[in-house]
Amino acid sequence: MSAAASLSRILRFFAHCKIMSTRAGGASLRLVKLLCMAGALAFGALAASAAEYVDAVHYPGHEQGWDVFYDLERRLQRDFDDICGDTICEGEFSNMQALRYRCSVRQSDGTMGECVWVFAGSNAEIDAANGKVVTDARTWACRTPLAAQTPVASFYSALAGERPLRAPLPGSSMTIFDGLFDCLN
Repeated sequence: MSAAASLSRILRFFAHCKIMSTRAGGASLRLVKLLCMAGALAFGALAASAAEYVDAVHYPGHEQGWDVFYDLERRLQRDFDDICGDTICEGEFSNMQALRYRCSVRQSDGTMGECVWVFAGSNAEIDAANGKVVTDARTWACRTPLAAQTPVASFYSALAGERPLRAPLPGSSMTIFDGLFDCLN
């Protein structure tokens, strides 16, 4: 069922609950409210269990990918810090900072959806006429150039070394660095 059809059914259910609660009285009103609350919980559970994609830290189950994903993020951060000054971080935004790396995984088969790494950078200058600090602050959301149908296990395996930024991604000759270079320049 499509998301729009599901939403339509949920809205009809709650509209029906509202109509029934205005017509009922006494014990019937309490029963209608109880049934509507049970329905709300059921719809919430259905929506939660129907998630097609999850954060990589929640694949294959809730927080089961935590250690492997945050280990990868830590190594990517260190690798970025090591090469930043000589490559991407020259020029106007020389204080580039890696903020957060996030990946989605299709729950049903462990296929990667996409990965995005967010960066921030700023430039600050002093206005000599009035002493004010003039800033230019920016953020970038850089997508990792994943090949279609990349299995999450292959993704982690390809990036298992100490220098994951320049490791070829599975099914591709592209690297995470290639995606960053295109995004940040």
